[in-house]
Amino acid sequence: MATPAPTLIPLDAVDPALVEDLLDRAFEPERHQRTAYKVREGTDWLPGLSFAALDAHEHLVGTIQCWPVALTDPAGRAHPMIMVGPVAVLPEDQGLGYGKALMAASLAALDPRAPLTQVMIGDPEYYGRFWGFSNAHTGGWRLPGPWEPRRLLARCDNAAVLPKEGSLGPWLGTGEAVRTLRG
Repeated sequence: MATPAPTLIPLDAVDPALVEDLLDRAFEPERHQRTAYKVREGTDWLPGLSFAALDAHEHLVGTIQCWPVALTDPAGRAHPMIMVGPVAVLPEDQGLGYGKALMAASLAALDPRAPLTQVMIGDPEYYGRFWGFSNAHTGGWRLPGPWEPRRLLARCDNAAVLPKEGSLGPWLGTGEAVRTLRG
């Protein structure tokens, strides 16, 4: 029997404690030490791009969060981007399509009038196959902690605009652009 399609709701409609519990189960409580957490440190996730998946019994089974980050090039110019992830699904519900549904919803929510590059740390075989993420242009990028260079992925409409070198970290910019991203 096929798994029913998940119900997706805005993540800000879910109790933050439930989200934290799900993330602990999906990734372990030590997840806060991971490099991805350092990349987005000091920022808040973007409500308009972050979702929760509920199963047929309306239980929380998955979440996706997106974050404002920037790649700072060697000249010190910040290139705003959106960090996708974590994409988290309860271990017992993985492989049922919840992660794919969350990714599809988040990427579909991006405003095509402001196509910021999306970046993530993940498996290139999976995220490249379904959503066009690639490590082809991230080889000269640095992160604030250990990472596998092949797993630093980017997705954008025009790869020619991506800096060849830079340091990825939180985008703590001010002004209308950040307010628009944060919803």
